[in-house]
Amino acid sequence: MSDTEQQESVPSHRYTAALAGAIEQRWQRYWEEHGTYQAPNPVGPLAGDVPADKLFVQDMFPYPSGAGLHVGHPLGFIGTDVFARYHRMNGRNVLHTMGFDAFGLPAEQYAVQTGQHPRKTTEDNIANYLRQIRRLGLGHDERRRITTSDPSYYRWTQWIFLKIFHSYYDEAAGKARPISDLVAQFEAGERATPDGRPWAELNHAEQQAVLNEHRLVYLSDAPVNWVPGLGTVVSNEEVTADGRSERGNFPVFRRNLRQWMMRITAYADRLIDDLDGLDWPDKVKAMQRNWIGRSHGARVRFAVGDEQVEVFTTRPDTLFGATYLVLAPEHALVDAIATAAWPSDVDSRWTGGAATPAEAVAAYRRAASMKSDLDRQENKEKTGVFTGAYATNPVNGARVPVFIADYVLMGYGTGAIMAVPGQDQRDWDFAAAFGLPVVRTVEPTPGFDGEAFTGEGPAVNSGFLDGLDIGEAKKAIIAWLEEHGHGRGTIQYKLRDWLFSRQRYWGEPFPVVYDAEGTAVAIPEHLLPVELPEVDDYSPKTFDPEDADTEPSPPLSRATEWVEVELDLGDGPKTYRRDTNTMPNWAGSCWYQLRYVDPDDPDRFCAPENERYWLGPQSPGDPGGVDLYIGGVEHAVLHLLYARFWQKVLFDLGEVSGPEPYRRLFNQGFIQAYAYTDSRGVYVNASEVVERDGGFFHGDEKVRQEYGKMGKSLRNVVTPDEMCATYGADTFRLYEMSMGPMDVSRPWATKDVIGAQRFLQRLWRNLVDEETGELRVTDAEPDETTLRALHKAIAGVHEDYANLRYNTAGAKLIELNNHVTKTFPDGAPRVVAEGLVQMLAPLCPHVAEELWAKLGGATSLAHGPFPAADERYLVEDSVEYPIQVNGKVRGRVSVPAAASQDEVKAAALAEEKVAALVGDSTPRKVIVVPGRLVNIVL
Repeated sequence: MSDTEQQESVPSHRYTAALAGAIEQRWQRYWEEHGTYQAPNPVGPLAGDVPADKLFVQDMFPYPSGAGLHVGHPLGFIGTDVFARYHRMNGRNVLHTMGFDAFGLPAEQYAVQTGQHPRKTTEDNIANYLRQIRRLGLGHDERRRITTSDPSYYRWTQWIFLKIFHSYYDEAAGKARPISDLVAQFEAGERATPDGRPWAELNHAEQQAVLNEHRLVYLSDAPVNWVPGLGTVVSNEEVTADGRSERGNFPVFRRNLRQWMMRITAYADRLIDDLDGLDWPDKVKAMQRNWIGRSHGARVRFAVGDEQVEVFTTRPDTLFGATYLVLAPEHALVDAIATAAWPSDVDSRWTGGAATPAEAVAAYRRAASMKSDLDRQENKEKTGVFTGAYATNPVNGARVPVFIADYVLMGYGTGAIMAVPGQDQRDWDFAAAFGLPVVRTVEPTPGFDGEAFTGEGPAVNSGFLDGLDIGEAKKAIIAWLEEHGHGRGTIQYKLRDWLFSRQRYWGEPFPVVYDAEGTAVAIPEHLLPVELPEVDDYSPKTFDPEDADTEPSPPLSRATEWVEVELDLGDGPKTYRRDTNTMPNWAGSCWYQLRYVDPDDPDRFCAPENERYWLGPQSPGDPGGVDLYIGGVEHAVLHLLYARFWQKVLFDLGEVSGPEPYRRLFNQGFIQAYAYTDSRGVYVNASEVVERDGGFFHGDEKVRQEYGKMGKSLRNVVTPDEMCATYGADTFRLYEMSMGPMDVSRPWATKDVIGAQRFLQRLWRNLVDEETGELRVTDAEPDETTLRALHKAIAGVHEDYANLRYNTAGAKLIELNNHVTKTFPDGAPRVVAEGLVQMLAPLCPHVAEELWAKLGGATSLAHGPFPAADERYLVEDSVEYPIQVNGKVRGRVSVPAAASQDEVKAAALAEEKVAALVGDSTPRKVIVVPGRLVNIVL
């Protein structure tokens, strides 16, 4: 049969991709014209009648990539849409929308390459992105869309920055307070200045320097990853394991630059402790706790000549075993303690082949600056150089050498460690490489023949600590250190303050200027937003990739008319200089849920009434926040930690009603797909690979098949546009949701999409005549078996939708539809047809709307009704018991649901096969597990 004949033989009203496309476009227009998904607010421009029962569902902020979507991206978006639709159909006021995290490096890179303004690129990408997601029928409130690069949005990002800038953390109160409260304390003499002078005797610059030590946003000479070849600083996540930039593969150097920092460390305890009240995956909570890294221990001071080196240790009980010190190469005391010449008895392994300690330190520092923190921590080969200096162990007076080594980081503790090789494997490896002594301070368990012993045991070789267990020894040594002035017990954190500056163009400008003395001055709120100026060149100035001593020259530094500005900030017109760095793209994504709530308020970032309604705590102990937040586990730490920090500051200042931004978090899996590499190891386009002769071929070349996350880099992308054109959006939605549990990754197989399409075709055919388009639904009363099947499905689908088990919800719908197909060949009973369509609506909204209209529905199904299960049909009349005899199933018996255990036993023993096995003997045991099985032991 020819293609034309096949097309002509297809009934004109069959549910094909063409018909699905027409239905989908029609209902998408209807939803838009009727504002179907618009959720009213209590007050403001979007005000309306609001029910008490609300639901705020949110997807993690997408970046509008120029490549558009592949089928992996909508997995979470469709998941939130199904959840939102289900609850909307059950009468809840549902806020579900989507905006764009539009600032960032990709658009800027493209601008550098093409000369096209990043704003134009971003707007084009957003338009394409919206086209794609609208094709999927996502039920978004379009009025609430936001874009972080829109000045009307980043005005409020800058406003929040200023709120944090004008705040300090009050340790006594355990919360942020306005910096003006701190000034009042200094003015009243309630708090002493660092040098003891009265506050009024400090000049303006001195006062601001004091406040800078307390502000939650402050300027600091912070160690950063400087890439001369790119002309910019990059984050730790953008540095490869071998210490090069992910973009461009340039050398990365650690150096200090003056940057804006956010004092997130002030909130370390709250960020850990408040995790207990969140409905988040345990894995994500553990990742946040590990990232913050709260450790109890002690700070111990070692004398090195006239200097004091302070170390932090979680094991002060091992102090007697400290046989050397190690400082991070970047430690400020390295230059001060390094000797002019090597001691006469120096071990050649300690010098790095250098003539003097200064030369050894300089060479080693340069090598260490080209490694990432991750590489330094994971590097198995222990390297380092001796500074020429010796420290004194305070507990026993021992003379111990001081090294620098890259396995010690400035980002944790004090940037210096006391090395106890007997109790720490990294220290053991270093000691072995450099011939350093080992003193065990914990008695190993009998039979231990390893190197460093990290287990429990009594203290040994430790003077007055000998015989104590580890916990007792810790308490005793801390008390001794504090009594003798050599240290103190303390809590340490891995968490570092948040580096908040980027030497880039496409980001939020800082709402500050600098006066003639270089003091940062906040821009008044009425002058916000500080808008990005137009520049001709978006690229930062680049340098010799190997020249670590260069200085950043950001793109904004070339906008001289914008940088130098005359302003009257209350004391007459003066000339100020703007900050030429921009905020990181994390800034806009820290608070976007708040602007979703109130996107059009020109006077406030979010009206309190609207914030309390959508995000406020619902009961005592409830942390508040978005009711369901769905996104990838790759954002488990940084984005979520930063957003929680901003929320807590705003909560402390009374700007929001709850301390947490997201009360429930769900991590969806990702889509995996086959990818193919040629003989060079280069990925080829997966769509061009064919399977033949027991192998895979790209053209005439045999290629190797592998499996990985779908993406551009593996060239195994399938787009939702292709799927919607070939099968329809509803089929695509159903397939993605049916592939497996939402929280696990799953393999993509285009050939399997046909299964979802066939189910929708069968369901359509059960309700609609494919030849005439007429409804095939009867008013016949369904039999009891059908009613039981219907209400069992309703109860199960309710539970599945509420718990994001969309794959099992789809399976239940297929099972019910199969029953209808077999039982009602001449048309489905109306009550069953309506139930099927209503339950299908969250997964496949377009076809459900179309069928609902054919069934006589006068309004959209988007707001319900959703069917309710009748309890009468959920009660089983009888229960089938499998019967095990000596552990093997030998028969089955059905008994009334209300049967007693004795009645079940009698029925089981009377079953024909079982009775033959038992014969005349008496079973040793007959065990009935109610509702499940009978176990007979002969």
